[in-house]
Amino acid sequence: MKIVIDAMGGDHAPASTVEGAIAAAAEWADTQIVLVGDEAKIEPLLSQSGARPANLSVRHASEVIGSDDEPVKAVRRKKDSSMVVAGRMVKEKEADAMISAGNTGALMTAGLLVVGRMDGIERPALAPMIPTMDEVGVLALDLGANMDAKPEHLAQYALMGSLYRQKVQGIASPRVGLLNVGTEPGKGNELTKHAYPLLEQLPIRFVGNVEARDVLTGACDVLVCDGFAGNILLKSLEGAAGAIFGLLKEKFTSSFKNKLAAAVLMPELRGLKSKLDYTEHGGAPLLGLSGLVVKSHGSADGNAIKNAVRQARIAVQNQLVDSISKEISGK
Repeated sequence: MKIVIDAMGGDHAPASTVEGAIAAAAEWADTQIVLVGDEAKIEPLLSQSGARPANLSVRHASEVIGSDDEPVKAVRRKKDSSMVVAGRMVKEKEADAMISAGNTGALMTAGLLVVGRMDGIERPALAPMIPTMDEVGVLALDLGANMDAKPEHLAQYALMGSLYRQKVQGIASPRVGLLNVGTEPGKGNELTKHAYPLLEQLPIRFVGNVEARDVLTGACDVLVCDGFAGNILLKSLEGAAGAIFGLLKEKFTSSFKNKLAAAVLMPELRGLKSKLDYTEHGGAPLLGLSGLVVKSHGSADGNAIKNAVRQARIAVQNQLVDSISKEISGK
């Protein structure tokens, strides 16, 4: 198995990607890890780390797609960028999967223009895991790859998400919910009203509409929505979690008595923060492409990159892309 990492993508690249690649290569000796990017910046970091795993190599790419680059122009013009080279390796079957913490729009564009869309899929979807109170998590899609969607797109998201949780996370019969403003079948806008009967007809365990307030309590295993509503949901949850932890920190440091209380509660607070930590989930697959592409968080550290490799390995081992393709095509 060979997994390529866009070494130059992300807020802390290439330090974070090199750190994660070293940890992944050391853990899984049966997997070839390739760092794609500027050799002049990557090699010194590898040298500083000490022993270099034999299954870790570097593929030089002279250009970088930045966070401010316009996605389509960048992908078309920067053909020797680390992201495009990694995508080309997946397209040409030189690699089994790619991981990038870089520009989300550019990665989506590279997925479509370089890796290619799967037959029968109109819109690939970004599908990150949202942590839940029961620690099972919910796979939500689409959370930002496409701002607009048709009912048929939501039906494809539901099928792909259900297969992902079966193949990669071992849930035998994932519960699939449709994000809506009420639980009754007739609720919502035109999109959700037309999508509801399509989801009922699919070979999935559809549990109906799910309200945003019930997402964190584990109302479903797969949450389906358009990218606009999904991205607002995700950013709202991230903002709320950040605000709550900020408020707790402010209160626990406001007096000596509170600091003593904080010292007692610190292990539990760390456990709560870990439960809501995105780095434990690694990344979000772009489902619907003809090859496996995983988007890691822009601020991903080495641990997040390593976990993205773990996620990609499981998906490759369980033939995720082929399984989705066969289900969509009916062959």
